[in-house]
Amino acid sequence: MSAPFGVILAGGQATRMGGGDKGLLVLGCGVILDHVIARLGPQVRAMALNANGDPARFARFGLPVLADPIADYPGPLAGVLAGLDWAAEEGGDTIVTVAADTPFFPRDLVARLQGAAAGMAHPLALAATPRGGEETRSMSRGGLVRHPTFGLWPVALRHDLRAALEDGLRKVVLWTERHGGREALFDDAQAFFNVNTPEDLAEARQRAGA
Repeated sequence: MSAPFGVILAGGQATRMGGGDKGLLVLGCGVILDHVIARLGPQVRAMALNANGDPARFARFGLPVLADPIADYPGPLAGVLAGLDWAAEEGGDTIVTVAADTPFFPRDLVARLQGAAAGMAHPLALAATPRGGEETRSMSRGGLVRHPTFGLWPVALRHDLRAALEDGLRKVVLWTERHGGREALFDDAQAFFNVNTPEDLAEARQRAGA
């Protein structure tokens, strides 16, 4: 399977952080997005950022900025669709998405997602970890907790996804299950730690310093 395109999902409203862009919060010697880009870049063909509003605030990263193609902040699936449309224009078959507020995700994320989707006509897989303390932030099934912003998505299903969003679908896993989506299992749930609150940001800064 060839290297996918990478899409960083930053289209949320960050209500628990008081608004703004969580990816632009200071972490270590840069901001959270610097850490995300450094981890994703070596794993993909090219990268883009899904974000709404004025794209100029992300100019220093030198990435294409893709707005949600569906209005009124319908959730991460809109960012996935924006990425699929972009990849289609670039001649890509798949994208991998990551969250802009999750600076410590695995450096082998793409390889593991592709491995889980091997043999599928339309490769579709979400990252998952053993059930633990993350259920409140992710979607759980059986003994696994799925991380729906970390996934491998096929360009071939972008029109199906657009129709589903226009019909009101918002939950990622409802759409992935509809298409036989698989899970790529990662042992370390803390790898998908994301910054939702000021307390989370303090914890991330402590981890980055360590």
